[in-house]
Amino acid sequence: MDTIENGGRRKLLRVGSASFLSATAVALLAGCERMAGQAQAQTNPAGDVQILNVALGLEHEAISAYSIAAGSGLVSRAVLPVAVTFQGHHKEHRDALIATIRKLGGSPVAAKPDAEVAKALNAASLKNQTDVLRLAQRLERGAANAYLGVIPSFSDKALAQVSAKLASDETGHWMVLSQALGDALSPKAFYIG
Repeated sequence: MDTIENGGRRKLLRVGSASFLSATAVALLAGCERMAGQAQAQTNPAGDVQILNVALGLEHEAISAYSIAAGSGLVSRAVLPVAVTFQGHHKEHRDALIATIRKLGGSPVAAKPDAEVAKALNAASLKNQTDVLRLAQRLERGAANAYLGVIPSFSDKALAQVSAKLASDETGHWMVLSQALGDALSPKAFYIG
């Protein structure tokens, strides 16, 4: 699995010849099967499945990363409930992606073992809570940027809104982590995306 450092989240935006999630995929993620049916005539379901599986792999990675953080002994009791909540959000994203992939006739990519994810994320280098939070912050910002990157691809405002909702979860996580780390708010606009 590609990590953020290896361009994994950027790969979400350019798998194969597709440069964005199709209208069908986003409609299915949003639970709008009627809209998905209308959009499917104009899309490539196999390409959608490929892109969605990259996204699913990244959600699996986030779930593992929060499990690794929780089990590391580096996260305080005050921070642990927030990490568990964020992991729950990623599990909801995972479940929606799996359902969408199956509706498109694809097979969801399996999660990798936590040990493999820990190695890919260089978890052995994490020495304290700040290191753990910085890693989570990078992963969340990468996810927000990936989901925001697909918004301009949609002519239907409802589909763009679904991508914005996914990005807003990731941005919210990034903001909470940034605040916990004591990072100053960017003095300039457009700091995500």
